[in-house]
Amino acid sequence: MFELKMPKLGESIEQATITKWFVKEGDTINEDDVLLEIATDKVDSEIPSPVAGTIAKILFKTNDLVPVGNTIAIIQTEEGEVVADAKNEIAKEEIKIEKEKVAHAEVKGETEKVAHAEVKPQKEEVETPKSTRFYSPLVRSIAKSEGLTVPELDTITGTGENGRVRKQDIVEFISKKKNTPQFQSPTLVTGTQPNKVSQSVGANDEIIEMDRMRKLIAEHMVSSKRISPHVTNMVEADVTNLVKWRERMKEVYLQKYKTKLTYMPAFTEAAARALRDFPLVNSSVDGDRIIVKAKVNIGIAVAKPDGNLIVPVVRNADRLNMSGLSFEINRLAEAARTNKLSPDDIQEGTFSITNFGTFRNVMGTPIIAQPQVAILATGTIEKKPAVVETEYGDIIVPRHKMFLSLSYDHRIVDGALGGAFLRRVADYLEQFDTTREV
Repeated sequence: MFELKMPKLGESIEQATITKWFVKEGDTINEDDVLLEIATDKVDSEIPSPVAGTIAKILFKTNDLVPVGNTIAIIQTEEGEVVADAKNEIAKEEIKIEKEKVAHAEVKGETEKVAHAEVKPQKEEVETPKSTRFYSPLVRSIAKSEGLTVPELDTITGTGENGRVRKQDIVEFISKKKNTPQFQSPTLVTGTQPNKVSQSVGANDEIIEMDRMRKLIAEHMVSSKRISPHVTNMVEADVTNLVKWRERMKEVYLQKYKTKLTYMPAFTEAAARALRDFPLVNSSVDGDRIIVKAKVNIGIAVAKPDGNLIVPVVRNADRLNMSGLSFEINRLAEAARTNKLSPDDIQEGTFSITNFGTFRNVMGTPIIAQPQVAILATGTIEKKPAVVETEYGDIIVPRHKMFLSLSYDHRIVDGALGGAFLRRVADYLEQFDTTREV
């Protein structure tokens, strides 16, 4: 018998949701057959079987939230009936699962005691608050014991990764609430959830339920705006040299590397060089501390076929040449569109780029990907008339231009730094070496 366990999908991932089973009990499988699809708040992954055999028991259903390391299925690796010992193991596993579901799923039952938290359990069962934000089982348990409402939970500023609420955040919130009589949540003041407007639905209106990924994106966007005071600067860059170089080299590049040469590697290279010049932009905030990152890992936003967005990460972007950047960006984009990204492909980003030019948009004001402190947006490249100074006087000539915009966290990046960084990115693009080879 082989126990299939929930894999660890990255350093910070502690649990995952089963989104789909591709097999059922009794099915015969081969090694490397895809058994199920799982999802975290970072990535979706298909899990193959490490062994051949028969599915003896499936221990979790679709949409169950399962901690990393827990057994999710039993595979019979030899022909014949499941032996009695194996049945006993399955029964023990089912008992273990039922206990874990109390803590990890939103079901009614006795709330487990929270260690080191000065909270008192309610005599009557309080339904675990539901929210579009992610809360760990420990935070949910504390909220349930204290009877916190959904709006109260949503007003807590999380200090964890991606703005997640940690134990210390909710304990501090509860302490503040108890010690400050006049402290009230938006719900207690207005009687409605914050930022929620009652919507009327007409007979011909279409209602579309958000899928899991869209809910996560919405949560992250709202969380980022709540955490970081956003400021956006914009510059217009003359990228004629870059356009002419790409036109001259794209066929050579395609023949040599069997992949297309886009503008994104040049944008990434310029951003990586500017991040080395202004390292404070390549940082994150942890409470009252600023963590300046040693590595330059640049996330590139990719639109998936389903309309959702994901941001795979080019690691050590400042150490890659143009060919290396092009290969890695194309690999990640293809993996994102075909749902083949690994957990490592989307972690540890220190700065992000989103390309509005893909949709022929001139410019935009992107939202920062927490816990980063800045994101660069690149607009479409257009040919425009421009005044050029010559030794014989000013002349009007056609030039290729584009807008660059930088959204940054004004807690640590002020206007002078943000403006200087963005100008440096534009300078690197404008001074692009047209004699370089691929």
